[in-house]
Amino acid sequence: MVEKAPYEIVKKIMDIEIRKYPKMILAVVEGYVGDSGFSLLFNYISGKNRTQEKILMTAPVITSEKIPMTAPVITKENYMAFILPSYYKKETVPIPLDNEVKIKFQEEKKFAVLRFSGKTSKKRVEKQIEKLFVTLNNQKIKIKSDPILMRYNSPFAPGFMRRNEVAVEINNF
Repeated sequence: MVEKAPYEIVKKIMDIEIRKYPKMILAVVEGYVGDSGFSLLFNYISGKNRTQEKILMTAPVITSEKIPMTAPVITKENYMAFILPSYYKKETVPIPLDNEVKIKFQEEKKFAVLRFSGKTSKKRVEKQIEKLFVTLNNQKIKIKSDPILMRYNSPFAPGFMRRNEVAVEINNF
């Protein structure tokens, strides 16, 4: 079974969950469009690191999302990230051999998250982000970050079985 990023649900607003995520360690590639950075991250967890250690896959896989110019936030950089399993600490995380893979230490954060199923086409993701933004705006909740897409399943999973989420970091609530 794949380890999933832990979180605590702080509040529910219609279809949106306000979640608190603990500190996490991420393996990140930046500057790649869509899923083009996946192979670099996959190679890293498959043993392309200083200790040649195989790292268990976790969920979700996180990608930055571009949104239409009319939206309140514009993504500045394309990236993809894997969350490293919770048993790793700053001192024990395997160092990538590929300079394109960066290890980042994320502090505790609060996100507004909207869950949906199906395939993650550009149009479908944009629609979900818009729905998230409208609800947050109506609730007067301040957005602190660009939107992200979190995918929990293999690309081979049938669309109706896929768990996807769009999220934005929010100010303390």
